[in-house]
Amino acid sequence: MEHHVPLITTLASAFSLALLFGYVALRMKMPALVGYLLAGVTLGQFAPGFIAHPGLASQLAEVGVMLLMFSVGLHFSIDDLLAVRKIALPGALLQIAVATALGAALAWSWGWHPGAGLIFGLSLSVASTVVLLRALEARSALESVNGRIAVGWLVVEDLVMVLALVLLPVFGRLGDSGAGQPAALGAALLALGAALLKVALFVALMLALGRKFLPRLLWLVAHTGSRELFGLCVVAAAIGIAVGAAALFGVSFALGAFFAGMVLRESEFSHQAADESLPLRDAFSVLFFVSVGMLFDPRILVEQPLQALAVLATIMIGKSLAAMLLVLALRYPLSTALTVSASLAQIGEFSFILAGLGVALGLLPEEARTLILAGAIVSIALNPLLFTLVNPLRRWLHEHAALTQLLERSADTLGELPMSTEARFLSGQTVLVGWGRVGRRIADALEHESIPYVVIERNRELVRRLREQGKAAVAGDAGEALTLVQAHIARAALLVIAVPGAVDVRAVLHQATRLNPSVQSLVRTHSEQQAALLSDTITGRVFFGEAELAHSMIDDVLRRYGKGLSVARR
Repeated sequence: MEHHVPLITTLASAFSLALLFGYVALRMKMPALVGYLLAGVTLGQFAPGFIAHPGLASQLAEVGVMLLMFSVGLHFSIDDLLAVRKIALPGALLQIAVATALGAALAWSWGWHPGAGLIFGLSLSVASTVVLLRALEARSALESVNGRIAVGWLVVEDLVMVLALVLLPVFGRLGDSGAGQPAALGAALLALGAALLKVALFVALMLALGRKFLPRLLWLVAHTGSRELFGLCVVAAAIGIAVGAAALFGVSFALGAFFAGMVLRESEFSHQAADESLPLRDAFSVLFFVSVGMLFDPRILVEQPLQALAVLATIMIGKSLAAMLLVLALRYPLSTALTVSASLAQIGEFSFILAGLGVALGLLPEEARTLILAGAIVSIALNPLLFTLVNPLRRWLHEHAALTQLLERSADTLGELPMSTEARFLSGQTVLVGWGRVGRRIADALEHESIPYVVIERNRELVRRLREQGKAAVAGDAGEALTLVQAHIARAALLVIAVPGAVDVRAVLHQATRLNPSVQSLVRTHSEQQAALLSDTITGRVFFGEAELAHSMIDDVLRRYGKGLSVARR
């Protein structure tokens, strides 16, 4: 029957086995995506029994990638992307160069052609955006500063891979040409210029026309009152723009959907759009992992174990270590370096596409694609474990103060207050953690009353702008003692934590009370459970967002009836 209805049988088998293996993985305290990968291996051509349609599974997986990237774009503004450009752009480019060199050296040591080595190394240099986003979402870190840096880093990697996919056929012709090498080189440079121009035109078109047209379209459909039509509009925008961008401008489906989401973020209905696309996104993103597993030949682990281990070490150790050192070299905190390092310790969709094209053009041996798939599956399965090790490793490093200072504090001018800082900011001041929408309003009120304050913020570019405005600000993680010391917490009168979820609140409070036992604390949280827990442990007050909003609305209602403050306020 599968020959008559391949789409239905592929969906049924993929979802059913993904559910079964995912459940078993969770019961064994492993990530569900490990089960999805094993489901794909079971359905692949190298396993006995039923074989799902690999072409259909791959295309369905692309739908999941598009919807996932669209959802990320809805939460990731142009300003967010520009805010991390000074670390994401140089960091990603240098990391790609280092990882490509490592992979190429490994391939050359096996006697491969130099061109094959470069393609192999490039395939190992780019991480999977899908895997990263799932990991960040699972830890509620997608909208944190470190999460935005990691996403921005991978956006730059995706752009580089788009150019690589455009140029690979040209360089294939260059390798085949003999006397015509100068002409082929000219064609390669022309193709590079054309690819850059196409990407620039797409971005410009989305910013100029998309920002005006797409939010307006969403507004018109929303005002029909039809939830079904609104959901259809969201999915059509995500997939339609992604496919159109790929067809007209040569960018990837994922990148096109990402920019579509960023443009639609300008609409007042962006949160509703994210909610409407969530069920389809989760269902189809499972197919991505299943389709990866279907391409894997497990025999490679038995026949070439040393080569497979070398590939895995390049992905999870060499590339990640290079990224970590690059982030530290750019004077970002250790927590950012560890997060980016863990984020890049895997490879995914672009690696498969690049390797597939290399094999099709005769530039890469089939063995290389199998090794890339082996490295991808094992690194994707182990990647969640690396994320769980980030905080323990960070705590261990901070227990060794000399090592920590060597890694992240040498010559870091933004990590400490300038010597010219006025004395009123060093004693009796408010230490304000976070410069978001809430933090800025608190700062405005403090300035209006001439109350001195020091800002702690992870975003270094933001700290640099605050310094230019004459404000006292320190770049770093408020959960680290060294950062709090630089903000002079020991003599502070008040600690205000205005960023829920982006920091480890308990770590901040622990370090602050250790350095200043008498400090009063005001904490913002979106978790009722955390609010109840913190209320019993801190000297100060916890503000639970929904409760504060309800209190304010109740007070306004009662005032309109000539009543006093609400009972909840008394």
